[in-house]
Amino acid sequence: MPPDVSIVADPADTSVSDTPVPSTPVPGTPVPDTPVSDTPEQRPGQPRARKQDVNGWLVLDKPVGMTSTHAVSVVKRLFCAKRAGHAGTLDPLASGCLPIALGEATKTVPFVMDGRKTYHFTVRWGEERDTDDAEGRVVAANSTRPTPDTIRALLPRFIGTIAQVPPRFCALKIEGERAYDLAREGKVVELVPRPVDVHRLEFVAMADAHHSVLAAECGKGTYVRALARDLGRELGCLGHVVALRRTSVGSFTEDRAVTLDALQAACLSAPGPDGEATTALLPVAAGLAALPSVVVSRADAGRLARGQAVLLRGRDAPLMEGWVAVSSQGSLVALAEVEKGELRPRRIFNLSR
Repeated sequence: MPPDVSIVADPADTSVSDTPVPSTPVPGTPVPDTPVSDTPEQRPGQPRARKQDVNGWLVLDKPVGMTSTHAVSVVKRLFCAKRAGHAGTLDPLASGCLPIALGEATKTVPFVMDGRKTYHFTVRWGEERDTDDAEGRVVAANSTRPTPDTIRALLPRFIGTIAQVPPRFCALKIEGERAYDLAREGKVVELVPRPVDVHRLEFVAMADAHHSVLAAECGKGTYVRALARDLGRELGCLGHVVALRRTSVGSFTEDRAVTLDALQAACLSAPGPDGEATTALLPVAAGLAALPSVVVSRADAGRLARGQAVLLRGRDAPLMEGWVAVSSQGSLVALAEVEKGELRPRRIFNLSR
């Protein structure tokens, strides 16, 4: 984990590592790029809403047809937040959990992105497409169709640490240029295999002879589109993703997710920093659920806030090394690394204490 990762407002879609699946897809039907309503347009002469210090996490149930960048910008405007970022891109075709960090929560984004992600996805057998999903053009076809038993028998080979070639249409850079830009220009895109972790891959259902629904739990950097492509090749029938839904990112699960329509309605009915929409916000510390926690005194919290290291001493001092979340009097103080019995602050949180 890098000690200092900056997050900017409205980040570009660069972390295209996973692609989830809608729960009730229409098999074989490409998903339309449906427009999603934005915040009300600003009237001529109307003053812009003043930006506020909004801190916390929002788990958005991103709709199909919307980019992750657009989703972040809409949420940022709805809350009039000064800073916002997301913890893992969802392609426009995908729906589901998109954790959005506001304000001080942006400092915790790398730790959320390192967490495991779960998906449901539908594979259409018999066609391979250049994007590995329904939005691309068909590059190969096959009349063979797999059975549930042949699919189940193959899945164990894709569990564990596997070598995966990312899709040609992805945000990885090749000599300074995005792979998807090169692919759109018709240039040859050659991506090398990368090790990725697939913790779980399960057969869920056979929707019909042409479509199967699967579930996956993956580590950072895994492309579900590539899983579908490689499964199709190994089965000898080819395949691509037609529906994708992400059901969790780290500790953020879809049961905590809020739809954009519900969020917009809440902001319209009770606008302002204490409005109804703020009830959907999770604390900044929610992004650090995977880290050990250390509680310090008020005096030590002050030292950490000034960038000074603090010695872990006493009988109850934790015996650990690495990254920890430091709090004092119930409030998050800093992200720190424990080295040789010392707490060394790396990121300071400007939250009320």
